[in-house]
Amino acid sequence: MNNNILFSHSYFLRFDPKQWATGQPYPPLATLYAAALMRENGYTVSLFDTMFAHTAQDVQPVIDVQVPDFFVLYDDGFNYLTKMCLTNMREAAFEMMKLAKAKGCTVIVSSSDSTDHFEQYLSEGADFVIIGEAEMTLLELVQAINNKATNFQHIAGLAFMHDNGVTKTPRRTVMKDLDALPQPAWDLVDITPYRSMWLKSSGYFSLNIATTRGCPFKCNWCAKPIYGNRYNARSPEKVVEELKMLKWIFNFDHIWFSDDIFGLKPGWVHVFADLVEKEQLKFRFKIQARADLLLQEDTIKDLARAGCHNIWMGAESGSQKILDAMDKGTTVEQIYQATTLLKKNGINPSFFIQFGYPGETQEDIAKTIRMIKDLLPYEMGISVSYPLPGTLFHERVKADLTQKANWTDSDELLLMFRNTYPPRYYKKLHRYVHHVFRKQQGWVALRKAIKNPFAASRTDYKKIAAACLHMPSLLVQQVQLNRYVHE
Repeated sequence: MNNNILFSHSYFLRFDPKQWATGQPYPPLATLYAAALMRENGYTVSLFDTMFAHTAQDVQPVIDVQVPDFFVLYDDGFNYLTKMCLTNMREAAFEMMKLAKAKGCTVIVSSSDSTDHFEQYLSEGADFVIIGEAEMTLLELVQAINNKATNFQHIAGLAFMHDNGVTKTPRRTVMKDLDALPQPAWDLVDITPYRSMWLKSSGYFSLNIATTRGCPFKCNWCAKPIYGNRYNARSPEKVVEELKMLKWIFNFDHIWFSDDIFGLKPGWVHVFADLVEKEQLKFRFKIQARADLLLQEDTIKDLARAGCHNIWMGAESGSQKILDAMDKGTTVEQIYQATTLLKKNGINPSFFIQFGYPGETQEDIAKTIRMIKDLLPYEMGISVSYPLPGTLFHERVKADLTQKANWTDSDELLLMFRNTYPPRYYKKLHRYVHHVFRKQQGWVALRKAIKNPFAASRTDYKKIAAACLHMPSLLVQQVQLNRYVHE
């Protein structure tokens, strides 16, 4: 029986300078789930974590020493950065596959990118690509190989070479009972570099947990290649059990719940908050949610008492026209209402903002900037519309993607399709809006300091200084933006 499985993934933090500078890495959670399941079924598992690796070649000594039967390149589908399929990560995946193949390993790949481009991964040397949610497919596949199977057509969720062509089996139905999975194999991770980078960048240590899989909403630019449109949740009891374990082993300060949508199941958040209080767990956490799901004050209060300090909302735009074009299913009014309610209950609202959606005009952009200035979120992530395979948005613009369909790193921010304004307009807009945001934060802090100097914090004074620093460049950037509009 082939027992030895070496797991890895293709996210190299050093390959993404923006994220490396931010210094907030999270372990490959989905990889740890898969490793735990295989170990539970009798296989010997190990992990080569590429998070802090320098090059794809760094895996070579590990392969040479272990000579694994299987090399499983299994990306973290809970990390939204992996959906972007950055080209330098793809190239590293290909190189690691080739190194493992040269050593005689059976190479199996599971990722957003390989799900979307399985033919390319197979041509680069993968023996099998797992399509969609992968744990059960991986288990069935390895068992079949160990049983000397030569036909894999019966295994759902696979792509492989057969009779000089690519065969793709029907997609596997996603798991409903997530509690049936073992807890992730956290013991495989060297947590030291994660903790060190977090403490250096942020002054606290954060870990990641998933309580759900999938998202039932249908924003037409959002791809769900791994977990799909079905929404399934772990029980609050299982989640708290994992939190207790991680608190005891790693003594984290903070948690990122990496769900696409946190706490959608009715009553879940209330039970979770009760359990956190009962177990006397003390930690802060951040989540992702939609504006229309943040309008019930009882739910917000439950989140606050459980330790939630920051909620990232997919605000996207301050223009209702653009939200409707995205099939977002939310309103600008709901963004205002949710933000007000969160602040009232001591939770910081943070915004994801997206510029460059087809049909967006300067009037729409101005509405988004006005919303940001009005609501002044705690943090803000700005991007330009990014066509992910498998989305309606991608279908609409794919004719323009002949030269480039993926960014090299997450800070590239290149608009890859023809739109109202040229690509460099949106690149400049990204910087301009960030500076507008910092200026507005500074003005609010200044008014607070003038009103009551003793109530102003050190952070307030930093915001005032940052606003003064950005003021001169704002005028220059405004002139440049106006010039780019008319190119």
